[in-house]
Amino acid sequence: MRIFKRLLRWALILAFSGLLLAVVAVSVAYWLMAPRLPSVADLKDYHMQVPLRVLSADGKLIASFGETRRIPVAIENVPDRLKHAVLSAEDADFYHHPGVDWRGIARAGWHVIATGGDKGPGGSTITQQVARNIFLSPEKLYSRKITEIFIALRIEHELSKDQILELYLNKMFLGHRSYGVAAAAEYYYGKTLDQLTVAECAMIASTFQLPSMVNPINNPKRGIARRNWVLSEMLRHNYITKAMYEQAIAEPNRAYPHEQPIEVDAPYLAEMVRRQVLDRFGNDALTEGYVVKTTLQSKNQQMAVEALRDGLITYDHRHGWRGPEAHQELPADARAADYDNLLSSYNNVSGLLPGLVIASDAKQATIYLPSHENVILDLAAMSWARPHVGDDRVGAAPTSVSSVLKRGDIIRLARDEKGEWQLAQIPAAQAALTSINPEDGAIQALVGGFNFVRSKFNRAVMAARQPGSSFKPYLYSAAFERGFTPSSIINDAPLALPDPSKPNGLWTPSNDDNKFAGPMRLREALVQSKNLVSVRLLDAIGVRYAREYATRFGFSLDAIPANLSMALGTASVSPMSMARGYAVFANGGYLVTPYFIHEIDDRSGKPVYVANPARACRSCQERLLDSRPPGPPPANMLSTPANNLTGASAPASSGSVDGIGEAVLPADVHGDDAHPPVLAPLVIEARNDYLVTSLMKDVILRGTGFAAKALGRDDLAGKTGSTNDHRDAWFVGFNGDLSTAVWVGFDDYTSLGQGEFGAKAALPIWMDYMGAALKGLPPSTLPMPPGISTVLINRQNGLPTTPDDPDSMNEIFKVEDVDRLRSQAAQQKEQDQQHAYDIF
Repeated sequence: MRIFKRLLRWALILAFSGLLLAVVAVSVAYWLMAPRLPSVADLKDYHMQVPLRVLSADGKLIASFGETRRIPVAIENVPDRLKHAVLSAEDADFYHHPGVDWRGIARAGWHVIATGGDKGPGGSTITQQVARNIFLSPEKLYSRKITEIFIALRIEHELSKDQILELYLNKMFLGHRSYGVAAAAEYYYGKTLDQLTVAECAMIASTFQLPSMVNPINNPKRGIARRNWVLSEMLRHNYITKAMYEQAIAEPNRAYPHEQPIEVDAPYLAEMVRRQVLDRFGNDALTEGYVVKTTLQSKNQQMAVEALRDGLITYDHRHGWRGPEAHQELPADARAADYDNLLSSYNNVSGLLPGLVIASDAKQATIYLPSHENVILDLAAMSWARPHVGDDRVGAAPTSVSSVLKRGDIIRLARDEKGEWQLAQIPAAQAALTSINPEDGAIQALVGGFNFVRSKFNRAVMAARQPGSSFKPYLYSAAFERGFTPSSIINDAPLALPDPSKPNGLWTPSNDDNKFAGPMRLREALVQSKNLVSVRLLDAIGVRYAREYATRFGFSLDAIPANLSMALGTASVSPMSMARGYAVFANGGYLVTPYFIHEIDDRSGKPVYVANPARACRSCQERLLDSRPPGPPPANMLSTPANNLTGASAPASSGSVDGIGEAVLPADVHGDDAHPPVLAPLVIEARNDYLVTSLMKDVILRGTGFAAKALGRDDLAGKTGSTNDHRDAWFVGFNGDLSTAVWVGFDDYTSLGQGEFGAKAALPIWMDYMGAALKGLPPSTLPMPPGISTVLINRQNGLPTTPDDPDSMNEIFKVEDVDRLRSQAAQQKEQDQQHAYDIF
């Protein structure tokens, strides 16, 4: 007995000594490591990487930029069933231990001793995992483990249990670029946290351990096994009942990838936003959870996308079938797996699905789709598929299906308006559309091409194309400032001018139809788009003057040729610059600058940027007090296509941002409740504006834009544009609500084909968009300004006449021109009478 007591005493002494040594060792270790331990106080305001989100003006998602999927969620918004699933899987005693599970560490230590050094699974608590994930590397080192323990203890001292759990639930990687439980719920199930079932909560909890290997998509079998174990732990800890457990165990795995739903198809504008925000915030733009609210209207954008794609497909069908995208020889015993392999590198392109022809005869063809279904196409489904012969020629209509499609052809299909499958092909031509609000330049819709994935070149802002006759309204505006009127007579007759660059040394411009109408009024010349009248008009007012005058519409001198070819629209412009120029006519004479970011909020929803763009603001008190006459805009408001400009309203963005064209980031007024409006410069007189707009309304009423009359609106004005060899087709038009430019052409400047004028190739796209965008809106047009008179004139000579003149009509003039014209009319009448006397 005495020996036993002595042994017990020594055992207690050794145990106490060992404990004392352990405490001393831990204290020394902490003393040595404390200076190198990171501060955990910042965890109270820890910012996790959250992607940049881009929204439309009505709050719909356009794009999300960032390497991670993360949706931060407050702990009070996490359902109890999900908390319990995570605690059961990772740390059941989380709310009871001090941050470190000593029993778990002891078990891990015994495992190391028993296995001869295998570091195996550790006894890390949720707090330790937070410490490791935020501050340390995943290396399995003893020193790292000790550091992890010390940091965990510090975290427990600084943060509450709920704060630690919130960090854990938002920070941890859970597979497929998803960080945090909310992102995992959205990706795996397409649900918010409150919509998850018990089984789905358990499945998400099961991914914390090995997220890349044990998740419901990569390895469903292991994922379900781990999920079922988590459910058993939830049952053991009384978090769920037996009935709930059995129901959850029986629930099948319904997980599949749910990419964040893009609600607005606007990738070209999304890329412009990304560049603009990166320029302002640097690399933090993609990780700090900024939310960009753009000016884009989702309804308008959808209509623009549909109009542009339909217009290009219609143009493409007019020019025939170019053949299959590819052809593969199919063995006689080929099966679905072989078909899938052949189609694996072909994706859906703007609704045009890839398909493989697996059988074809005279009456029909069988097409295999990536969805593993077979589609039958008959001859009616390819009635448009005349063989493409050249830019201007197509062959005869097909008389059999087998003459168009062969077994092994890889083709495209699309559904028509009735839902029937039709043969299709990806258009070879391209197009762009830009639509802005004339009041302040806010971009309402923007499409830079047929498909962003196939071509990221943004033609809406980066293209430098010739506008053709759509440039003429700027020339006419300049002429009206030089004393010309809508009734001025100019001769539409052949013209030859010296030009050393031509083979015969002469430049001989012509009209599109190669016909000449003789002397005609300027109104008729614009309505009929007479090139020779424009050349003579430009020669009369002077190239230098007209070129400088064109800068009032936002164009730089470098973009405009310094010769008479300017009259035919040989400047270099983008659709955005043309929409901006026509906005001057739409808003009463003010040059606004396009912009597309209205507000930027931080992750908490607090604005960090609010735009204050320059506005026309015709009825503002500040505008009414502004007595400055019309004139050229400031030099920093002029821009060449494909280059950014820094606007007159002191844009927040410094320097140039490639790829956003004329658009700017206007002055920032967030936090300033009493900011005055920024006034856009007045560049043309209201009366000049009214005259030019009147002419462009006639273009739609009875000229080259006559088709647009079908929209049934009396507030539309615009102008067609075509260039030599039909390389470019334009229609630019407006009312008081929208200024919209549409361009169609080939990137390599190939001809669109004979007869593909702006009225045929571009105007239908403009009509489809404007008709839908303005549907239900009242007419919006500027009233007649003071100083305009309506006068009866003679149709032939354009001079004032009397009511008894059978060839009379009404015309509008500036009041100061009326007396001069009446004097000319009197002189003309006197000369006519003198000529009559001379006969006798």
